[in-house]
Amino acid sequence: MTTPIFERDGERYVATDAARGPWDPGACHGGAPAALLAAAIDAAPALVPMQGVRLAYDILRPVPTGRPLDLDVEVAREGKRVQALNATLVDAADGTELVRCRALRIRTGEVHLPPDRPLPAGPPRPGPDELERFAGLSWFEPDGFWQAVDVRFVAGMLGEPGEGVAWFRVLAPLAEGLAITPLARAAAAGDFGNGIGAPVPMGPYRYVNPDLTIDVHRLPVGEWVALTANSVAQPTGIGLASSVLADRQGVIGSALQSLYVEAGS
Repeated sequence: MTTPIFERDGERYVATDAARGPWDPGACHGGAPAALLAAAIDAAPALVPMQGVRLAYDILRPVPTGRPLDLDVEVAREGKRVQALNATLVDAADGTELVRCRALRIRTGEVHLPPDRPLPAGPPRPGPDELERFAGLSWFEPDGFWQAVDVRFVAGMLGEPGEGVAWFRVLAPLAEGLAITPLARAAAAGDFGNGIGAPVPMGPYRYVNPDLTIDVHRLPVGEWVALTANSVAQPTGIGLASSVLADRQGVIGSALQSLYVEAGS
């Protein structure tokens, strides 16, 4: 796919139809702005080599497609061991803050560890090469973020309750001058947890996540990121999606999404 997820408008970004999500035809899938902010955070300078280990997003309002957006990244705490950053995405027309991300980076180096230490679990099986690409659901628009991302199910199905396992690969360019990074790939995949490991059926219910937290002990290697997701919903209208992130080598971290649950219209 050659259409970028975001186009440039000078120093600003405009979400294209490739960023569109399933809940609102005029709003982004959460994985699109999550990937954009993660890549911008990766591009921020640091005193020493560092790796992003936590991304905590507050999705304050839907991110519109077709409108200029201001992206800002600032260092909240500088250091040679730990660095904290704040990133925001704002509607340029009226200054409304749409997404806020608090990021943590830790210095990288070489540490000799005991060979008998606990090791993470292996990746889901089968791998993506043995699976067919998900073609979408009948009510999906002809474009959208699901077209920008190659999704391949190991178990479960989008919008069906129960554990879901799938591989994800971002196909579309992120934005001119801002390449998608391994951390951004993890963020893009992490926002699919409530969809592939749904708490209740999609259609009769909506379950939108107003936040997303990504924690990784290692960056994904290669294009593919796997997600093993489970969700719960309570009669109060609150839910939680919990996901395990992995690449072809094994588990790399986790993702959490709080959920706003309501009966569909």
